Amino acid sequence: MEDIGLIKKEEKQKKGLSAQTRLILAGLFVSTLFILSTAWFALISIDKNMYNAYKNFGQVLSKTLAIEGVEITKEVPQLAKYDALRTNAVSILKSNDDICFIIFRDNKSKVVYSSKDDYSQRAEKARITVSSPMIIKNLNETVNAGSVEVGLSGTIIDNISSTTKVSVSIVFMLAWLVIAGIIYMNSSIITSELRKLYQGVKKISSGEFGYMLEDKNVDNEVRELYNAFNDMSEKLSRYNEQTIESLTFERNKLEAVLMSIVNGVVVCDNHDKVIMVNNHAKKLLEVDEENIVGTQIQQFCDSSGEFCFNDKIAQFKDTPLEEDGTTTPFNIEIDKRIIKCLISPMFTRSNAYVGYIIVLIDVTKDVEMDELRSHFISNVSHELRTPVTVLRSYIDTLYNFGNDFDFNTQREFIGVMNQEIIRLNRMVNDILDFSRYESQNVHLEKSKQNVMEIIEDCVNQVQVLVKEHDLTISVMKEPDLPEVYLNIDSISRAFMNILSNAIKYSPDGKRIKIRAERSRDGQYIEVSVEDQGPGIPEQYQKKIFDRFFRVENDTHTVKGTGLGLHLVKVTVEKHHHGQVFVQSKEGEGSTFGFRLPIIISKEEEEEYLPKNALPSESEG
Repeated sequence: MEDIGLIKKEEKQKKGLSAQTRLILAGLFVSTLFILSTAWFALISIDKNMYNAYKNFGQVLSKTLAIEGVEITKEVPQLAKYDALRTNAVSILKSNDDICFIIFRDNKSKVVYSSKDDYSQRAEKARITVSSPMIIKNLNETVNAGSVEVGLSGTIIDNISSTTKVSVSIVFMLAWLVIAGIIYMNSSIITSELRKLYQGVKKISSGEFGYMLEDKNVDNEVRELYNAFNDMSEKLSRYNEQTIESLTFERNKLEAVLMSIVNGVVVCDNHDKVIMVNNHAKKLLEVDEENIVGTQIQQFCDSSGEFCFNDKIAQFKDTPLEEDGTTTPFNIEIDKRIIKCLISPMFTRSNAYVGYIIVLIDVTKDVEMDELRSHFISNVSHELRTPVTVLRSYIDTLYNFGNDFDFNTQREFIGVMNQEIIRLNRMVNDILDFSRYESQNVHLEKSKQNVMEIIEDCVNQVQVLVKEHDLTISVMKEPDLPEVYLNIDSISRAFMNILSNAIKYSPDGKRIKIRAERSRDGQYIEVSVEDQGPGIPEQYQKKIFDRFFRVENDTHTVKGTGLGLHLVKVTVEKHHHGQVFVQSKEGEGSTFGFRLPIIISKEEEEEYLPKNALPSESEG
């Protein structure tokens, strides 16, 4: 804020003239008026004096011509006077261009000779006319013999006047420059100390503590001011050195805390500009620090161009601020991820509002899990209700009307009840297995077993279902398959889940192919079940083994808990260090399977030794 105030003051100083500058300009203006008026009066006086001198020159010239005319015509006959005067006048006119005409008159003012007859154009340039009488002095008397009139052009006086004006202008211009230079130098000398002090204040305000001013060649008063400034600068420098370390330590500690928080943190000032962002926030927002720090948080947008924070920040700013640290929660969606945001205002110790903090928490998985749990509960409730309803109705019917049914009908009722009990038992087992297998401390006892025995046993168990749907199961076994370490119950249940799904989704009259073989790299026993069902869309194949996940559409209408394939994945990968896989093409069928390692490490072999074995179903 202080830097902004100094900048505004400098801008005002640049826009307006200081009192000192105005005084200098006023002095220059006054001196300029004085010099111009002096030069103007001097030029007028010079022109006037030159005009009088030039006129006197013409008077002297006319008197000289009068005397010469008397002398020339004294002893010349009357008829020869014209030629004598003409010859003299022409010679004078040729010798001086400034003389425009010469006219001789007799004592009766009659023109004896006029050069205008010979030089008419030259006579028109005359500006000054002077005349003198022609006097003949005898011993006893003075006789007026006539007069001489001379016309002058004034060219000489014009040239002299022009030269004089230029010279005077140059002289006065030099004088003005000298005066202006003296005023400027005087002003610079007077204000140079103040400028140095101003520069020192600017450096102090910009944080350059310890800056010193040299007090050489300055006045005593200014030297005292410089010494006071240097003392202040030195104290500020010592104080800054003492506090900067503590401030830096506190800031670094704050940044370290923010950066180490597992949730995203974005700090904004009271102008909505981002001033700090931790690593997790950059990861959640998928943005680099240089692209978000210094920008307004409302301008942040995701890859689709949506302004994620704009409406929420506006809503927060419209809400009255509370100093008790009350947070305002809201959710935003960034690139299909749900981010929970907690925005809290920031106040200083003096309760001044300085901005706000946004805490970002990725709740995408939590939201998905809530939806999956809700879907799972709905499916389980429906799945449990169906067999319970069937069992209740059949048992009630047999209890009340059993004696009315023949043996075959009773057998049929009992068969249906048995199937529903099996179905109910399978769902309960899935839920129990899910709880057991997800536990961190569970240990399954394993031993070397032949996979084909498990496959054949499971195939025998589903023969009733196979006949009901007119299905055919073919088992293809690679010869000399080695035994592998496994838990019989868990692998049997995993394979039964895959085989049951194949039966559920296979249309009547189709074939189910079971394969047991070595994997291509020879490190695993690979068991797969191929059906001719509707297949799984490609976008769902990566999620098909997730817990609670089910593909529900017009084709996949078979109900279930959504735990079967997830239990297969947990059993094989977590407890047997194997792999699960799926290959499917929509409309052509699916192939589900798993791979169990043939060779295991010593650590895994020790892990497979019996200890804390999972209780059997009969014990459960």
